[in-house]
Amino acid sequence: MDAQTPPPAIDAALGKPAPNMRRRRLLTILAAVVVVGVVIWALYQFFVGSHQVSTDNAYVGAEVAQVTPLVAGPVAKVLVVETQVVKAGQPLVVLDDSDARLAVAEAEAALGQAERKVKGYYASDTALGGQLAARNADILRAEADIASAGSDLERARTDLARRNALAASGAVSGDELTTAQNRFTTAQAALAAARAARAQALANRTAAEGTRDVNAANISGVAPAQNPDVALARARLDVARLALQRTVLKAPIAGVVSKRQVQVGQQVAVGAPIMAIVPTDHAYVDANFKEVQLDHVRPGQPVTLTSDLYGGGVKFHGRVRGLSGGTGSAFSLIPAQNASGNWIKVVQRVPVRIDLDPAELRAHPLRIGLSMDAVIDTSAR
Repeated sequence: MDAQTPPPAIDAALGKPAPNMRRRRLLTILAAVVVVGVVIWALYQFFVGSHQVSTDNAYVGAEVAQVTPLVAGPVAKVLVVETQVVKAGQPLVVLDDSDARLAVAEAEAALGQAERKVKGYYASDTALGGQLAARNADILRAEADIASAGSDLERARTDLARRNALAASGAVSGDELTTAQNRFTTAQAALAAARAARAQALANRTAAEGTRDVNAANISGVAPAQNPDVALARARLDVARLALQRTVLKAPIAGVVSKRQVQVGQQVAVGAPIMAIVPTDHAYVDANFKEVQLDHVRPGQPVTLTSDLYGGGVKFHGRVRGLSGGTGSAFSLIPAQNASGNWIKVVQRVPVRIDLDPAELRAHPLRIGLSMDAVIDTSAR
Protein backbone atom coordinates (compact mmCIF):
# COMPACT_ATOMS: atom_id res chain seq x y z
CA MET A 1 0.00 0.00 0.00
CA ASP A 2 1.28 3.44 -0.88
CA ALA A 3 2.52 5.30 2.13
CA GLN A 4 0.67 8.40 1.03
CA THR A 5 -2.70 6.57 0.71
CA PRO A 6 -4.46 6.25 4.02
CA PRO A 7 -5.92 2.84 4.77
CA PRO A 8 -9.70 2.38 4.60
CA ALA A 9 -9.82 2.26 8.36
CA ILE A 10 -8.24 5.71 8.57
CA ASP A 11 -10.68 7.02 5.89
CA ALA A 12 -13.55 5.65 7.86
CA ALA A 13 -12.13 7.19 11.06
CA LEU A 14 -11.80 10.55 9.31
CA GLY A 15 -15.41 10.32 7.93
CA LYS A 16 -14.33 9.99 4.28
CA PRO A 17 -16.09 7.42 2.04
CA ALA A 18 -14.01 4.65 0.58
CA PRO A 19 -13.13 4.89 -3.18
CA ASN A 20 -15.49 2.06 -4.10
CA MET A 21 -18.30 3.74 -2.31
CA ARG A 22 -17.60 7.02 -4.06
CA ARG A 23 -17.51 5.29 -7.41
CA ARG A 24 -20.76 3.49 -6.66
CA ARG A 25 -22.40 6.76 -5.63
CA LEU A 26 -21.26 8.52 -8.82
CA LEU A 27 -22.55 5.69 -10.96
CA THR A 28 -25.86 5.79 -9.11
CA ILE A 29 -26.17 9.52 -9.69
CA LEU A 30 -25.25 9.09 -13.38
CA ALA A 31 -27.81 6.32 -13.79
CA ALA A 32 -30.46 8.48 -12.11
CA VAL A 33 -29.66 11.37 -14.45
CA VAL A 34 -29.88 9.08 -17.47
CA VAL A 35 -33.17 7.62 -16.28
CA VAL A 36 -34.59 11.08 -15.64
CA GLY A 37 -33.38 12.22 -19.06
CA VAL A 38 -34.96 9.22 -20.75
CA VAL A 39 -38.21 9.81 -18.88
CA ILE A 40 -38.20 13.48 -19.82
CA TRP A 41 -37.45 12.61 -23.45
CA ALA A 42 -40.20 9.99 -23.47
CA LEU A 43 -42.69 12.43 -21.95
CA TYR A 44 -41.67 15.10 -24.47
CA GLN A 45 -42.08 12.69 -27.36
CA PHE A 46 -45.44 11.54 -26.05
CA PHE A 47 -46.92 14.94 -25.29
CA VAL A 48 -45.05 17.20 -27.76
CA GLY A 49 -42.87 15.36 -30.26
CA SER A 50 -45.64 13.03 -31.39
CA HIS A 51 -47.69 16.10 -32.32
CA GLN A 52 -45.01 17.71 -34.47
CA VAL A 53 -43.54 17.03 -37.89
CA SER A 54 -40.54 18.89 -39.22
CA THR A 55 -38.42 19.23 -42.32
CA ASP A 56 -35.52 21.28 -43.56
CA ASN A 57 -36.57 20.71 -47.18
CA ALA A 58 -38.51 23.96 -47.35
CA TYR A 59 -38.06 27.04 -49.50
CA VAL A 60 -39.52 30.54 -49.69
CA GLY A 61 -41.82 31.35 -52.59
CA ALA A 62 -44.04 34.23 -53.64
CA GLU A 63 -46.65 35.18 -56.23
CA VAL A 64 -44.25 36.97 -58.55
CA ALA A 65 -45.86 39.60 -60.81
CA GLN A 66 -44.55 39.70 -64.37
CA VAL A 67 -44.48 43.17 -65.94
CA THR A 68 -45.45 42.92 -69.62
CA PRO A 69 -46.42 45.71 -72.05
CA LEU A 70 -50.04 45.85 -73.22
CA VAL A 71 -49.07 48.03 -76.19
CA ALA A 72 -46.03 47.81 -78.43
CA GLY A 73 -43.55 50.62 -78.89
CA PRO A 74 -40.02 51.89 -78.29
CA VAL A 75 -38.88 52.45 -74.71
CA ALA A 76 -38.43 56.14 -73.89
CA LYS A 77 -37.55 55.88 -70.19
CA VAL A 78 -36.67 53.19 -67.65
CA LEU A 79 -37.38 54.55 -64.17
CA VAL A 80 -36.20 51.66 -61.96
CA VAL A 81 -33.13 49.52 -61.48
CA GLU A 82 -32.57 45.94 -60.38
CA THR A 83 -33.26 45.27 -56.64
CA GLN A 84 -35.14 48.56 -56.24
CA VAL A 85 -38.11 48.49 -53.88
CA VAL A 86 -41.24 49.88 -55.53
CA LYS A 87 -44.81 50.58 -54.45
CA ALA A 88 -47.95 49.40 -56.20
CA GLY A 89 -48.82 51.77 -59.04
CA GLN A 90 -45.34 53.29 -59.24
CA PRO A 91 -44.23 54.01 -62.86
CA LEU A 92 -41.55 51.61 -64.07
CA VAL A 93 -41.14 52.13 -67.82
CA VAL A 94 -42.37 54.83 -70.22
CA LEU A 95 -42.92 54.02 -73.90
CA ASP A 96 -42.87 56.55 -76.74
CA ASP A 97 -46.49 57.79 -76.89
CA SER A 98 -46.40 59.73 -80.19
CA ASP A 99 -48.53 57.20 -82.09
CA ALA A 100 -50.91 56.84 -79.17
CA ARG A 101 -51.46 60.60 -78.96
CA LEU A 102 -52.20 60.79 -82.69
CA ALA A 103 -54.69 57.94 -82.31
CA VAL A 104 -56.42 59.85 -79.51
CA ALA A 105 -56.64 62.99 -81.66
CA GLU A 106 -58.08 60.96 -84.56
CA ALA A 107 -60.65 59.31 -82.28
CA GLU A 108 -61.66 62.71 -80.84
CA ALA A 109 -62.23 64.03 -84.38
CA ALA A 110 -64.28 60.95 -85.27
CA LEU A 111 -66.42 61.48 -82.17
CA GLY A 112 -67.06 65.10 -83.16
CA GLN A 113 -68.11 63.97 -86.64
CA ALA A 114 -70.45 61.35 -85.20
CA GLU A 115 -72.07 63.88 -82.87
CA ARG A 116 -72.67 66.32 -85.72
CA LYS A 117 -74.00 63.55 -87.92
CA VAL A 118 -76.51 62.54 -85.26
CA LYS A 119 -77.56 66.17 -84.77
CA GLY A 120 -78.15 66.21 -88.52
CA TYR A 121 -80.47 63.23 -88.12
CA TYR A 122 -82.62 65.18 -85.66
CA ALA A 123 -82.61 68.27 -87.89
CA SER A 124 -83.51 66.14 -90.93
CA ASP A 125 -86.49 64.71 -89.07
CA THR A 126 -88.12 68.14 -88.99
CA ALA A 127 -87.33 68.79 -92.66
CA LEU A 128 -88.62 65.36 -93.67
CA GLY A 129 -91.81 66.02 -91.73
CA GLY A 130 -92.31 69.20 -93.77
CA GLN A 131 -91.67 67.27 -96.99
CA LEU A 132 -94.25 64.68 -95.98
CA ALA A 133 -96.81 67.43 -95.35
CA ALA A 134 -96.03 68.91 -98.78
CA ARG A 135 -96.58 65.50 -100.42
CA ASN A 136 -99.97 65.23 -98.66
CA ALA A 137 -100.84 68.69 -100.00
CA ASP A 138 -99.84 67.56 -103.49
CA ILE A 139 -102.23 64.62 -103.19
CA LEU A 140 -105.08 66.92 -102.13
CA ARG A 141 -104.33 69.25 -105.04
CA ALA A 142 -104.25 66.30 -107.45
CA GLU A 143 -107.58 65.06 -106.15
CA ALA A 144 -109.04 68.52 -106.65
CA ASP A 145 -107.65 68.60 -110.17
CA ILE A 146 -109.26 65.19 -110.81
CA ALA A 147 -112.62 66.49 -109.62
CA SER A 148 -112.31 69.61 -111.79
CA ALA A 149 -111.20 67.56 -114.82
CA GLY A 150 -114.10 65.18 -114.28
CA SER A 151 -116.58 68.05 -114.28
CA ASP A 152 -115.07 69.48 -117.46
CA LEU A 153 -115.26 66.02 -119.06
CA GLU A 154 -118.94 65.61 -118.19
CA ARG A 155 -119.68 69.09 -119.54
CA ALA A 156 -117.80 68.34 -122.76
CA ARG A 157 -119.58 64.99 -123.13
CA THR A 158 -123.00 66.63 -122.72
CA ASP A 159 -122.15 69.41 -125.15
CA LEU A 160 -120.85 66.87 -127.69
CA ALA A 161 -123.97 64.76 -127.36
CA ARG A 162 -126.16 67.82 -127.88
CA ARG A 163 -124.17 68.88 -130.96
CA ASN A 164 -124.40 65.37 -132.39
CA ALA A 165 -128.22 65.40 -132.02
CA LEU A 166 -128.54 68.76 -133.77
CA ALA A 167 -126.08 67.93 -136.50
CA ALA A 168 -128.57 65.58 -138.22
CA SER A 169 -131.06 68.41 -138.72
CA GLY A 170 -128.38 70.80 -139.94
CA ALA A 171 -128.81 73.15 -136.95
CA VAL A 172 -125.09 72.75 -135.98
CA SER A 173 -122.29 73.37 -138.37
CA GLY A 174 -119.46 70.97 -138.85
CA ASP A 175 -117.00 73.37 -137.25
CA GLU A 176 -119.04 73.54 -134.06
CA LEU A 177 -119.28 69.76 -133.95
CA THR A 178 -115.52 69.44 -134.42
CA THR A 179 -114.89 72.01 -131.68
CA ALA A 180 -117.15 70.10 -129.30
CA GLN A 181 -115.37 66.87 -130.16
CA ASN A 182 -111.99 68.49 -129.43
CA ARG A 183 -113.16 69.86 -126.11
CA PHE A 184 -114.36 66.39 -125.11
CA THR A 185 -111.00 64.83 -126.07
CA THR A 186 -109.13 67.58 -124.21
CA ALA A 187 -111.26 67.04 -121.12
CA GLN A 188 -110.50 63.32 -121.22
CA ALA A 189 -106.75 64.02 -121.43
CA ALA A 190 -106.97 66.54 -118.60
CA LEU A 191 -108.70 63.99 -116.40
CA ALA A 192 -106.06 61.37 -117.21
CA ALA A 193 -103.31 63.90 -116.44
CA ALA A 194 -104.94 64.78 -113.13
CA ARG A 195 -105.15 61.11 -112.20
CA ALA A 196 -101.49 60.60 -113.15
CA ALA A 197 -100.53 63.63 -111.03
CA ARG A 198 -102.41 62.10 -108.11
CA ALA A 199 -100.56 58.78 -108.57
CA GLN A 200 -97.26 60.64 -108.65
CA ALA A 201 -98.20 62.57 -105.51
CA LEU A 202 -99.03 59.30 -103.76
CA ALA A 203 -95.69 57.84 -104.81
CA ASN A 204 -93.88 60.96 -103.61
CA ARG A 205 -95.62 60.69 -100.25
CA THR A 206 -94.59 57.02 -99.96
CA ALA A 207 -91.00 57.94 -100.72
CA ALA A 208 -91.11 60.76 -98.17
CA GLU A 209 -92.55 58.42 -95.56
CA GLY A 210 -89.78 55.87 -96.25
CA THR A 211 -87.06 58.50 -95.98
CA ARG A 212 -88.50 59.76 -92.71
CA ASP A 213 -88.79 56.19 -91.37
CA VAL A 214 -85.13 55.56 -92.20
CA ASN A 215 -84.12 58.76 -90.43
CA ALA A 216 -86.38 57.92 -87.48
CA ALA A 217 -84.70 54.52 -87.15
CA ASN A 218 -81.39 56.35 -86.60
CA ILE A 219 -82.72 58.50 -83.77
CA SER A 220 -85.64 56.64 -82.22
CA GLY A 221 -85.45 55.35 -78.65
CA VAL A 222 -82.21 57.06 -77.60
CA ALA A 223 -80.96 60.52 -76.82
CA PRO A 224 -78.31 62.03 -79.11
CA ALA A 225 -75.53 61.21 -76.61
CA GLN A 226 -76.55 57.52 -76.56
CA ASN A 227 -76.94 57.15 -80.31
CA PRO A 228 -75.10 54.04 -81.59
CA ASP A 229 -72.90 56.08 -83.93
CA VAL A 230 -71.87 58.38 -81.08
CA ALA A 231 -71.45 55.47 -78.67
CA LEU A 232 -69.18 53.65 -81.14
CA ALA A 233 -67.04 56.73 -81.69
CA ARG A 234 -66.82 57.32 -77.93
CA ALA A 235 -65.79 53.69 -77.37
CA ARG A 236 -63.03 54.05 -79.95
CA LEU A 237 -61.88 57.20 -78.21
CA ASP A 238 -61.79 55.31 -74.89
CA VAL A 239 -59.71 52.58 -76.53
CA ALA A 240 -57.27 55.16 -77.85
CA ARG A 241 -57.00 56.87 -74.47
CA LEU A 242 -56.49 53.51 -72.76
CA ALA A 243 -53.66 52.70 -75.19
CA LEU A 244 -52.12 56.08 -74.35
CA GLN A 245 -52.33 55.33 -70.62
CA ARG A 246 -50.71 51.96 -71.19
CA THR A 247 -47.58 53.58 -72.58
CA VAL A 248 -46.66 54.08 -68.90
CA LEU A 249 -46.04 50.67 -67.32
CA LYS A 250 -46.73 50.68 -63.58
CA ALA A 251 -45.93 48.23 -60.81
CA PRO A 252 -48.90 45.87 -60.33
CA ILE A 253 -47.87 45.12 -56.73
CA ALA A 254 -45.40 46.37 -54.14
CA GLY A 255 -42.10 44.52 -54.05
CA VAL A 256 -38.55 44.32 -55.36
CA VAL A 257 -37.61 44.74 -59.02
CA SER A 258 -36.03 41.56 -60.36
CA LYS A 259 -34.98 40.17 -63.75
CA ARG A 260 -35.06 43.58 -65.46
CA GLN A 261 -34.65 42.94 -69.19
CA VAL A 262 -35.42 46.32 -70.75
CA GLN A 263 -33.29 49.24 -71.91
CA VAL A 264 -33.99 52.69 -73.36
CA GLY A 265 -34.57 52.49 -77.12
CA GLN A 266 -35.59 48.85 -77.07
CA GLN A 267 -38.67 47.95 -79.12
CA VAL A 268 -40.95 45.97 -76.83
CA ALA A 269 -43.76 43.70 -78.00
CA VAL A 270 -47.13 43.07 -76.43
CA GLY A 271 -46.90 40.37 -73.76
CA ALA A 272 -43.08 40.19 -73.70
CA PRO A 273 -41.85 40.08 -70.05
CA ILE A 274 -39.50 42.96 -69.28
CA MET A 275 -39.13 42.58 -65.50
CA ALA A 276 -40.66 40.93 -62.44
CA ILE A 277 -41.86 42.35 -59.14
CA VAL A 278 -41.26 40.06 -56.17
CA PRO A 279 -43.42 40.83 -53.11
CA THR A 280 -41.50 40.86 -49.83
CA ASP A 281 -44.42 40.96 -47.39
CA HIS A 282 -46.62 38.32 -49.02
CA ALA A 283 -44.26 35.38 -49.24
CA TYR A 284 -45.07 31.77 -48.48
CA VAL A 285 -43.10 28.58 -47.87
CA ASP A 286 -43.36 25.30 -49.74
CA ALA A 287 -42.24 22.64 -47.27
CA ASN A 288 -41.63 19.21 -48.77
CA PHE A 289 -42.62 16.66 -46.13
CA LYS A 290 -42.21 12.93 -46.46
CA GLU A 291 -45.36 11.04 -47.14
CA VAL A 292 -45.04 9.21 -43.79
CA GLN A 293 -45.25 12.59 -42.00
CA LEU A 294 -48.51 13.79 -43.49
CA ASP A 295 -51.01 11.55 -41.71
CA HIS A 296 -52.10 14.28 -39.30
CA VAL A 297 -51.25 17.43 -41.27
CA ARG A 298 -54.33 19.56 -41.88
CA PRO A 299 -54.94 23.06 -43.30
CA GLY A 300 -54.94 25.76 -40.64
CA GLN A 301 -52.41 24.11 -38.31
CA PRO A 302 -49.76 26.44 -36.85
CA VAL A 303 -46.19 26.27 -38.14
CA THR A 304 -42.96 27.57 -36.66
CA LEU A 305 -40.16 28.32 -39.11
CA THR A 306 -36.57 29.48 -39.06
CA SER A 307 -34.45 30.76 -41.91
CA ASP A 308 -30.81 30.19 -42.63
CA LEU A 309 -30.65 33.90 -43.44
CA TYR A 310 -31.47 35.04 -39.89
CA GLY A 311 -30.59 31.92 -37.91
CA GLY A 312 -32.54 30.26 -35.13
CA GLY A 313 -32.89 33.48 -33.16
CA VAL A 314 -35.63 34.75 -35.50
CA LYS A 315 -38.81 32.71 -35.51
CA PHE A 316 -41.42 32.97 -38.24
CA HIS A 317 -44.98 31.86 -37.63
CA GLY A 318 -47.45 30.70 -40.20
CA ARG A 319 -50.29 28.33 -40.93
CA VAL A 320 -50.78 25.46 -43.32
CA ARG A 321 -52.75 26.62 -46.33
CA GLY A 322 -53.02 23.22 -47.96
CA LEU A 323 -51.28 20.22 -49.47
CA SER A 324 -50.29 19.89 -53.10
CA GLY A 325 -52.33 17.66 -55.36
CA GLY A 326 -49.37 15.39 -56.03
CA THR A 327 -45.79 14.61 -55.16
CA GLY A 328 -42.87 16.43 -56.68
CA SER A 329 -41.95 13.43 -58.82
CA ALA A 330 -45.48 13.25 -60.25
CA PHE A 331 -45.14 16.77 -61.66
CA SER A 332 -41.57 16.40 -62.86
CA LEU A 333 -40.71 16.82 -66.52
CA ILE A 334 -40.10 13.08 -66.84
CA PRO A 335 -42.24 11.29 -64.20
CA ALA A 336 -40.84 8.13 -62.66
CA GLN A 337 -42.06 4.88 -64.26
CA ASN A 338 -42.84 2.91 -61.13
CA ALA A 339 -44.22 0.02 -63.19
CA SER A 340 -40.77 -0.84 -64.50
CA GLY A 341 -39.22 -4.14 -63.55
CA ASN A 342 -36.24 -2.68 -61.67
CA TRP A 343 -38.42 -0.57 -59.38
CA ILE A 344 -36.99 0.55 -56.04
CA LYS A 345 -39.28 2.16 -53.49
CA VAL A 346 -38.32 5.73 -52.61
CA VAL A 347 -40.12 7.73 -49.94
CA GLN A 348 -41.92 10.52 -51.76
CA ARG A 349 -42.36 14.11 -50.63
CA VAL A 350 -45.50 16.24 -50.93
CA PRO A 351 -45.27 20.06 -51.01
CA VAL A 352 -47.16 21.74 -48.17
CA ARG A 353 -47.99 25.41 -48.71
CA ILE A 354 -47.49 27.55 -45.57
CA ASP A 355 -48.68 31.15 -45.30
CA LEU A 356 -46.40 33.47 -43.31
CA ASP A 357 -47.28 36.38 -41.03
CA PRO A 358 -47.01 39.62 -43.08
CA ALA A 359 -45.95 41.63 -40.01
CA GLU A 360 -43.02 39.29 -39.41
CA LEU A 361 -42.09 39.47 -43.08
CA ARG A 362 -42.01 43.26 -42.92
CA ALA A 363 -39.73 43.08 -39.89
CA HIS A 364 -37.49 40.40 -41.42
CA PRO A 365 -37.92 40.32 -45.21
CA LEU A 366 -37.32 37.05 -47.01
CA ARG A 367 -36.35 36.40 -50.62
CA ILE A 368 -37.75 33.65 -52.79
CA GLY A 369 -35.65 30.50 -52.87
CA LEU A 370 -34.23 30.86 -49.35
CA SER A 371 -33.99 27.70 -47.24
CA MET A 372 -36.28 27.29 -44.24
CA ASP A 373 -36.81 24.83 -41.42
CA ALA A 374 -40.50 24.14 -40.75
CA VAL A 375 -42.16 22.49 -37.76
CA ILE A 376 -45.92 21.84 -37.94
CA ASP A 377 -47.95 21.46 -34.75
CA THR A 378 -50.37 18.64 -35.64
CA SER A 379 -52.14 18.59 -32.26
CA ALA A 380 -55.11 20.46 -33.74
CA ARG A 381 -56.67 17.74 -35.87
